[in-house]
Amino acid sequence: MSNKNRASDLQEKSVEELTGTLLELRKEQFNLRMSQGSGQEVKPHLFKLVRRNISRVKTVLSAK
Repeated sequence: MSNKNRASDLQEKSVEELTGTLLELRKEQFNLRMSQGSGQEVKPHLFKLVRRNISRVKTVLSAK
């Protein structure tokens, strides 16, 4: 899914849905950090991807 489509999809969601999405992304970010800390091999680009998605959701939330 491209970033443009993702941002437009997020703008259509309600505040409750966005809050739920933000919580899921935070959990995913935490799990990535824990996987890396425990020595498992983690794809480095996933950190950047999740961080950017969190930022996208926060931006849409602040606009509402």
